[in-house]
Amino acid sequence: MYRDNTKKVRIGNVTIGGGSPVAIQSMTNTRTEDVKGTVSQILSLERAGCEIIRCAVPGMDAAKALSEIKKQIHIPLVADIHFDYRLAIGAIRHGADKIRINPGNIGDESRVKEVVDTAKEYHVPIRVGVNSGSLEKPLLEKYGGVTAEALVESALDKVHMIEQFGFEDLVVSIKSSDVLMCVEAHEQIAKVCPYPLHVGITEAGTLLSGNIKSSVGLGIILHQGIGDTIRVSLTGAPKEEVKSARLILKTLGLRRGGIEVVSCPTCGRTQIDLIGLANRVEEMTADIPLDIKVAVMGCAVNGPGEAKEADIGIAGGRGEGLLIKKGVVVKKVKEEELLEVLRQELLHWNE
Repeated sequence: MYRDNTKKVRIGNVTIGGGSPVAIQSMTNTRTEDVKGTVSQILSLERAGCEIIRCAVPGMDAAKALSEIKKQIHIPLVADIHFDYRLAIGAIRHGADKIRINPGNIGDESRVKEVVDTAKEYHVPIRVGVNSGSLEKPLLEKYGGVTAEALVESALDKVHMIEQFGFEDLVVSIKSSDVLMCVEAHEQIAKVCPYPLHVGITEAGTLLSGNIKSSVGLGIILHQGIGDTIRVSLTGAPKEEVKSARLILKTLGLRRGGIEVVSCPTCGRTQIDLIGLANRVEEMTADIPLDIKVAVMGCAVNGPGEAKEADIGIAGGRGEGLLIKKGVVVKKVKEEELLEVLRQELLHWNE
């Protein structure tokens, strides 16, 4: 059941599955009961492009805070629950648009049923999540350790448990920090699971290693038509997760909109601070709502040719630079004016 054929699940005002656009998720790292701090972070993530946000609910104070948080944000709010089924019920009753649980760690089937019954009453979908660190001992013994097959069997066991209670408003996630195992598990489960898949590489690491692992893993999975919503899990600011997710989707042709910045590597011909300039251009263009490509080149000799596929670009030389449109040099400006000249061009792009 690949992306176009999975069941559609509505999470607040966002639909995933059934050919819907792949939705970008992140998770707050504030204390959820700190309503002001949590709302501030969520609003910042909204501006960065986050479409679904998840909050940890480690206690009932956090569950109760969801109702006030939800009033002040504009994207669906997901409650992340572990160990205590009462927190799942409380989160639903206080306005969560979806809950994330691992049925294996919130108690016996009677408690899972209480959660499912409450979700059914409030029309709240459930994300069933398993990962390599939560596999049951019998499965570890059966497969000789953590394997893709074990992850899939564990997830499907949880799905079947919830289905027996007459509930099918489900999202499924199977995560591993082993990139290739994660890919294999998703390839297997996509063949047999009709529900939308939440995809990510768990415990991926810091900005550098986490982005590389996530890009490789998510790239392979998404390119096969698998995955309905994603989170790039990074040991870093949540906004970095959203930025990375957007870029991964754009690179795969699954998302349009927003300026794409391309820049050349430095070489011995570079006579300006190309690294600093490229970073400033990327930061400057983050919030400009244009669907165009901007090139930042470090050499005024080859810059026009290298930037010909971009809609607009700048190329630096010694103390001066060129403004280029579609590979054609428009004008020459002082080096210190390059960034502002580019900014003005972008701000008046549609005039």
